[in-house]
Amino acid sequence: MCSLIRVAACRTICRLSKPVNLRMTIPNGSVISARGCSQAGSEKSTLRWDLSPDEIRSTTDSLIARVKKIYDDIGALDVENVSVENTLEALANAKLDYASSRHVLDFPQYVCASKELRSASTEADKKLSEFDVEISMREDVFGRITALQKKLQDVKISAEEKRFLDRLVTLGQRKGLHLSKEIQEEIKRTSKLISELSIEFNKNLNEDNTFLVFSEHELGGLADSYLNGLDKTAEGKYKVTLEYPHYYPLMKRCHNPETRRKMEAAFHSRCKEVNTAILEQLIQLRAKVAALLGYSNHANYVLGVNMAKNASNVSDFLDKFYETLKPIGIKERKYILALKKRECLMKGLRFDGQINAWDLPYYMNQVEQCKFAVNKDKLIEYFPLDVVTEGLFSIYQELLGLRFTEVERAHVWHEDVKLYSAQDTETGEEVGQFYLDLHPREGKYGHAACFGLQPGCRGPDGKRRLPVAAMVANFTKPRKGWPSLLQHHEVETYFHEFGHVMHELCSKTTFSEFSGTQVETDFVEVPSQMLENWVWEKEPLRRMSRHYKDGSPIPDDLLDKLIKSRVANTGLMNLRQVVLSKVDQSLHSSPEGDSAEVFAKHCQDILGVPATPGTNMTASFGHLAGGYDGQYYSYLWSEVYSMDIYFSRFKKEGIMNPKVGREYRRVILEAGGSVDGMDMLKTFLGRAPCQDSFFRCKGLIRKEDTQMS
Repeated sequence: MCSLIRVAACRTICRLSKPVNLRMTIPNGSVISARGCSQAGSEKSTLRWDLSPDEIRSTTDSLIARVKKIYDDIGALDVENVSVENTLEALANAKLDYASSRHVLDFPQYVCASKELRSASTEADKKLSEFDVEISMREDVFGRITALQKKLQDVKISAEEKRFLDRLVTLGQRKGLHLSKEIQEEIKRTSKLISELSIEFNKNLNEDNTFLVFSEHELGGLADSYLNGLDKTAEGKYKVTLEYPHYYPLMKRCHNPETRRKMEAAFHSRCKEVNTAILEQLIQLRAKVAALLGYSNHANYVLGVNMAKNASNVSDFLDKFYETLKPIGIKERKYILALKKRECLMKGLRFDGQINAWDLPYYMNQVEQCKFAVNKDKLIEYFPLDVVTEGLFSIYQELLGLRFTEVERAHVWHEDVKLYSAQDTETGEEVGQFYLDLHPREGKYGHAACFGLQPGCRGPDGKRRLPVAAMVANFTKPRKGWPSLLQHHEVETYFHEFGHVMHELCSKTTFSEFSGTQVETDFVEVPSQMLENWVWEKEPLRRMSRHYKDGSPIPDDLLDKLIKSRVANTGLMNLRQVVLSKVDQSLHSSPEGDSAEVFAKHCQDILGVPATPGTNMTASFGHLAGGYDGQYYSYLWSEVYSMDIYFSRFKKEGIMNPKVGREYRRVILEAGGSVDGMDMLKTFLGRAPCQDSFFRCKGLIRKEDTQMS
């Protein structure tokens, strides 16, 4: 998934009163001890993960009061006396304090083992989100900002200061602060309700603990490594949850279509009643705010500050993708239907003549085996989590000029969590810190994401604040006699989310407003999607793999088949992304909508596979309540850019070329959102980006070079 900075960025504070013991991981996997680390001007962060529910509540109130006072002071300034120091810098410092303090309060709802603490954190999030609306709609503060902008028209300030000031003015206008008091109050009330409902939507998903029970016969086709990771009932049957490590392997491998049908129906019925109602209310409320602000719909409102600019450009982009992918999808569906017919005849099953939603992942997996002969049961044995982590670390370290060290006896929120420090290899400076929380547990966030925990920007004292991030995932937990073994797509997910972590840690901006992944939404996935390419190349794959029993390398023939299989199901996989993007655009281009009906229509029309009656995938489509509303297209949009970066620079000059890696770190990662995404691309590429690399990577032929505008 995406970086979750827009959903719940967490800035945490940890107490380190004396030098900490570090364990240094180096490329060959050896571990050596070290003490302390160089600060070189960075301000050390302290982290608190032991707040009680009462402390969360009281600290939330204190933070709100502290930040409100600064806004009150700015709002009380005489308009004639506004200056960079008393307005722009004061706001920057308030935003940094807020960003560095609030998420120790609202992050625990995603990871804490205690339901009481998760509830307190959720309530804190609601209160802080209401406060977000309040301070974003301070007309008095907006008046001082606009006055300062006019005052500085002929005064030379830094490019980032000007960008920050212009951004504050733009955000104020997008909140309606130039409109009447009545409209402002209506926007404020509606925005608070939108925040509250979005939090409830995701809380419902996080708290869902549905599981199904199956016999060993009903789970036919699944490997021992999968079955050994399941809990059993008193009768000896297997409990299968709807968490990713259980759901996706079953849908891809289970021979029993009835088992797959039950699982797919349950998975896409999660929180169906409550979240469908919430989502459809959110759609209406967002449309209402957009109309109050003078926009034709919510999609056009949110896209106004993105690279795409408006819904028409997004629609054109998706339509062109669909036309290119449509004939490929037709061929792939015909092949899958033939596979299904043959299997039904062989096993004496009824052939219904269509591809159902519970058939698609299973037969797409069959395509990989039939066309590319990829043995998934064998392949998974070469990706133990510890080995993947070791290899992933070595690649990122070598490429970006960093060194990672594990912090021993670190203060963390759960015993499964590890904390690492990242240092620059040339200067020894500590660049940042990151947590890895990689295994599922009850109440934990159910997807994979990066949470930015503290911004990497300049503090009031002129020193760089130490950025902190957390990668949260749900990889299978090791059990007695069985390590955590990853599917190759999970290795890809790991590489992707860790790319977001690096974006957070390498950030070197002046203002927290631009730190890390605080870029245009349709650019935020570019750095991480670009880095996914490493899991399709031989050298990186060899670094990240060893057989879990004897440490032997992946056989060359298995490696070759895996790499060739990258183009498997290209049409259907990308058409599904078009479906989700179109559903999102459709729902947010109308004043209201039946979310289940819209999803079913696009599934049938674009993917050619009907949604299962009685289900509603959008009720668990967390992106729509997590900051990607009207913007899900950005995954495809970003991938076009990411492929251009990879093939034009890294593939051409060497995928482990440290010179290109350092330039990438400097131009793309360190800049955060202080520069427009398109300008960063042009600087790194030396030209405007184009779509060629994307379609070439997907095995599709383009007749001409289509320039991205």
